[in-house]
Amino acid sequence: MAVVLWECSSSGPSEPRSASQEFPSSGPAEPPSPPQECTPSDPADRRSPPQEGDSDGSDGGDAVPDGHSQLSAYERKRLKNITENAKFFASLKLHESAARLNQLTTKRRSHITKRYNDSRAKPKKAEDEPARRRSRRLLRVEPLDIPLLESLAPPAPEEYPQVPAGPLPMVPEDQAESSKWTETLLSTWMRISEVNTDHADWGTPDIKRYQESLSSMVLSEENVRKVVKARVCSMAIHPSQSTILVAAGDKLGHVGLWNVGCRAEEGAHTFIPHSFQVSCMHFSPCNPAHLLSLGSDTLRCADVTRAVFDEICRSEEDFSCFDFLGENACTAIVSHWDGGVAVVDRRTPGVSPELSADLGFRRTRTVHVHPLNRHYFLAAGSLDVCVFDVRYLKAKGNKPLSSLPGHTKSVASAYFSPVTGSRVVTVCADDKLRVYDTTSLSSTVTLLSSIRHNTNTGRWLSRFRAIWDPKQEHCFLVGSMAQPRQIQVFQDTGSLLHSYMGECLTSVCSINVVHPSQSILVGGNSSGRLHVFK
Repeated sequence: MAVVLWECSSSGPSEPRSASQEFPSSGPAEPPSPPQECTPSDPADRRSPPQEGDSDGSDGGDAVPDGHSQLSAYERKRLKNITENAKFFASLKLHESAARLNQLTTKRRSHITKRYNDSRAKPKKAEDEPARRRSRRLLRVEPLDIPLLESLAPPAPEEYPQVPAGPLPMVPEDQAESSKWTETLLSTWMRISEVNTDHADWGTPDIKRYQESLSSMVLSEENVRKVVKARVCSMAIHPSQSTILVAAGDKLGHVGLWNVGCRAEEGAHTFIPHSFQVSCMHFSPCNPAHLLSLGSDTLRCADVTRAVFDEICRSEEDFSCFDFLGENACTAIVSHWDGGVAVVDRRTPGVSPELSADLGFRRTRTVHVHPLNRHYFLAAGSLDVCVFDVRYLKAKGNKPLSSLPGHTKSVASAYFSPVTGSRVVTVCADDKLRVYDTTSLSSTVTLLSSIRHNTNTGRWLSRFRAIWDPKQEHCFLVGSMAQPRQIQVFQDTGSLLHSYMGECLTSVCSINVVHPSQSILVGGNSSGRLHVFK
């Protein structure tokens, strides 16, 4: 009896096919698609399965499996088809073929790996390899047969030799003794220091006259000169009204003196009283024959009458700035980079400070004494600018008398106005110049004006310091990054009064100093060159 296969396609009913047509007996057999549950192709059959005893049922002679006698003819036919399909797939032996292929692949892979490992070159043994020649010079081993030749040249000197402690003779760099040109410069300094330079009775001009004097100041080529080797970090100008004598300190510890009126090449001389950066310089207000300079580790006084650099104070902690506490310049307040300050008395023997105090700052860049109440001093730190009373300083736990708030980045400098101290100007790295009203030193000082100013000097330039003009209570000067290069003068209200410019000014002058009585301005740049406007 022929087996009828029911069509399993979803495309519609089709004619039944015999087993011989579905599975040919000869030729290669293609793997059939997975079996699906079959349904009759006739729509009538799909509507109702055939019942037992129907005349058209083709399963009358089929054996009924045990346990399935209660099934209908349709269900019995379905079970039979499932059983035949399972037998057919078992006859294909697909699982055995897959296992046999996997075994062949594994053997092939292991064979290739073995051939690759055999083809790699085996490292030679150390004893079979000949000894490699090595440079005895690079190994710092003496030659076997030839003795080392003793060097005939003397050892190279240090690039920046350390300056010894104690007093130093006032001898220029690269000279064993003072020359006649050096003696001429020092004698000029001594001569102009003997003249009375008291400027207490000098009047303060009004803004209009002051602005006219600024416009009359020019820079000529003969008033530009390289005085020190490296970047200018500090400057001071002699208060003489007859001769312009300028002192400059650089990053390497050099101090240069320049007599601007001397046109000869010997008008400037350089001395080396410090080992590191000279961050602050002042002529003594009571004796201009003394020039005090502050290095990283020492505070020295250049006494031209004795031609010697005396050592006043020495410390293991780096110094940053100093200012005189009294008019006689015998005592000074000195700041440290680590945030502390020290009180120094020149009359006391030894080089130790009288008092060391911690202000609570991370850094102290500048200190400045109030011009009238000289027991008050202003300290500028990383973000802090405060006024302290030197009479109440102690080693720890110092509280400020007043605070100047508003700085969001590190402060480069802070100075009182020169006559009354009623104003304070600060330079901050947030590109702002701030002026505070310090008429009354309350706990918090009022901000008077804020000026937008580019203070991003970078790595190779000294940071800007805004300084007050000693001749004008309400005006200050500061360097500028603007083009063309210039030095700007501002009023305490924030208005720009004047800009010093010229063809000979081709670089940024970060450090500036103003003559206390004459219309003279000196600017120093990062290459050690000074520019004199007059």
